[in-house]
Amino acid sequence: MSRMDPIEAPPPSLGAERRRRRSEDPITALHYQLSVARSEGKLEALVLVDDRGCLVAGAGSWPVCEELAAYAPLLAEPDLPTSAAVGTRIADLSREVLVRALPLGTAEALLAVRGGGDDRSAFVARAAAGCRRILRAA
Repeated sequence: MSRMDPIEAPPPSLGAERRRRRSEDPITALHYQLSVARSEGKLEALVLVDDRGCLVAGAGSWPVCEELAAYAPLLAEPDLPTSAAVGTRIADLSREVLVRALPLGTAEALLAVRGGGDDRSAFVARAAAGCRRILRAA
């Protein structure tokens, strides 16, 4: 797992900000942010979760988002003790899921993404920047 620099800007190849949907509600705004990154990155699912695996916002099919949320903390800390069944599922998911820590002042969230190509990190960075912006304004 890698930490994202809080001042890291999204890659310039992603273009200028072109928000089409806006919401005053932070949860809805987070969903919109993740949906755009998911669509542009051709990702199966992208979720923002707390450090205990509670889904804050997501984009993608609901069952996939729920699974990513539940396993993200375990994928982020692979040395945590788990049962054999959970360990097997974590091993399977680790081949297809990318998890990044998202520092939020005194707290930390996780962004987890499934699907997409080798360049999916750029879309995760963009989503992280958007999530930080939304949560700072909330």
